[in-house]
Amino acid sequence: MLSGTTEQSIIRIQTDLPQPRTDLLAVEEPLEIQLAFGKGTARSRRSLAVTMRTPGHDFDLVMGFLFTEGIIGSAQDVLQMRFAGEQLDENAHENVVLVDLHPALDFDFNRLNRHFYTASSCGVCGKASIEMVQTTCSFLLPKGSPSISTELLFSLPQKLYAQQTLFSQTGGIHAAALFDASGNLQWLREDVGRHNALDKLIGAALKQGQIPLQHSIILVSGRASFELVQKALMAGVPVLAAVGAASSLAAELAEAHGMTLVGFLRAASANIYCGYERIDSLRNR
Repeated sequence: MLSGTTEQSIIRIQTDLPQPRTDLLAVEEPLEIQLAFGKGTARSRRSLAVTMRTPGHDFDLVMGFLFTEGIIGSAQDVLQMRFAGEQLDENAHENVVLVDLHPALDFDFNRLNRHFYTASSCGVCGKASIEMVQTTCSFLLPKGSPSISTELLFSLPQKLYAQQTLFSQTGGIHAAALFDASGNLQWLREDVGRHNALDKLIGAALKQGQIPLQHSIILVSGRASFELVQKALMAGVPVLAAVGAASSLAAELAEAHGMTLVGFLRAASANIYCGYERIDSLRNR
């Protein structure tokens, strides 16, 4: 049985005939992120957030989450990361990760609480949300680069599906894949949460010193929401593609930053919402 899955006894109904079977489900468990921060005797330890995720690549998830939320600016801002009460071993099965932040990091925990409340509030207007992202993004996207052919773009979904191990076994998990400008798959991460899959991917890139991803393409298995565009922008990604649709605010945010946003990507079709200049066949239109 694959890591990240669990077996469940079920009864399958087919042509009205009940059939006892065993089904493979994607694991969903809470992960609490705790931060240790401050200098000397003023150092504190606080719980930052809890996210529901599929266990696996948990340190990538935490690193990506801290980066895309603007808490850290580089991997060097993290002194160490460990499962609470355990050694530095990501193979352990624990649900609390303690992150020791560098004492020199300028960090206001109370400001973060306000930020998370505001970012998740339904009352935040689109304009305010886009301006909030603009104040935290560090990278300008390269104009007209990378240059992508439609053939390359159409080839990406099959490359994603071919590597979605957990999805093929459970049918209930999301994926985020990073491709270079030639369409070669670099990394893929899966999780029951769309945002977690992308955070795992960006966290892996951050740990490898690959941020900003200014010559890369990211493909996500679901829709393109505002939050996914925001996370991709934080990592300097110029092209974000999705198997599903884009939301209105996602398209506004992508256009404001010069990102190429693609939705409903299939083997022979796609919707290009903005950033046409990076698509070869649309460059002169």
